[in-house]
Amino acid sequence: MTFARRAGAAVLAAGLAFTTAGPVSGDTAGPALAQERLDRGAATRPGTVTGWHVDTATNTLVVSVHGAATGVAEWARGLGAGAVTVEHVAEAPRPVWDLIGGQAIYSGGARCTLGFNARSGATRYILSAGHCVAAGSDWHGVGGYIGPSAGSSFPANDYGLIRVTSTAAVSTPLVDRHSSGPDVTISGVTTPPVGSSICYSSPASGWRCGSVIGINQTVCYPQGCVGQLIRANACPEPGASGAPAVTHPGTGTAVRAVGLVSGGSGTCSTGGTTWIQPIAEPLSAYGLTLYTG
Repeated sequence: MTFARRAGAAVLAAGLAFTTAGPVSGDTAGPALAQERLDRGAATRPGTVTGWHVDTATNTLVVSVHGAATGVAEWARGLGAGAVTVEHVAEAPRPVWDLIGGQAIYSGGARCTLGFNARSGATRYILSAGHCVAAGSDWHGVGGYIGPSAGSSFPANDYGLIRVTSTAAVSTPLVDRHSSGPDVTISGVTTPPVGSSICYSSPASGWRCGSVIGINQTVCYPQGCVGQLIRANACPEPGASGAPAVTHPGTGTAVRAVGLVSGGSGTCSTGGTTWIQPIAEPLSAYGLTLYTG
């Protein structure tokens, strides 16, 4: 796959612009031993300390600080780390996590499925089902806060927009296949013909595949009718609203975006029908481009 998964967050993004100060005096200790001592005393570090490492070029222990270095020398000396070099970083590290199609998103009591990641210029968005996005306001995902609702169209159509404001949330072209295999990567957009194979992904039902059995169909829900939908025999499950529907990857991992799961009838135990909002319509309506890889 093109992008490494970092859901849940283990990668740290730190500011690279910094200035350095000279060594801070203290008891002598080799840099490797000094680093171990700081590791053991990490819980007692001053609040502005963001990390430390051994600089192999100078054979010194470097302590990164975001803000004032007050108390850093005393802290290091108290742990027996000896002399350290202080570097002032422009930004504090933060955990990052990936936004991946097919994963759960929440707002209060509303639960939807992340459909596709898209952008308009430098502004990032998530596309999901309109009836679901309209039920929430501020959205969260598997790694934390995402951003606010930015628009929805339902009924008549069924698509909604969430603006990604979190700098920790990384937009990707990935769709989760859950226990069915590695993530697939969006390579473009397509309108599938009748008879073609498609799949959708959601935390409720996992990775489900079937065939397109109709296009340009109108479905009437209690809230109103939605037109121009794709009909597929991939079985539906509650909680799949907004799930990304894509072309079948076959033995590979590249797929094209088809649309967003709108609704369905039946179940995965008895069989049923899933209706899909074509993705081309919200992309055109909002002037968006999907993330591709």
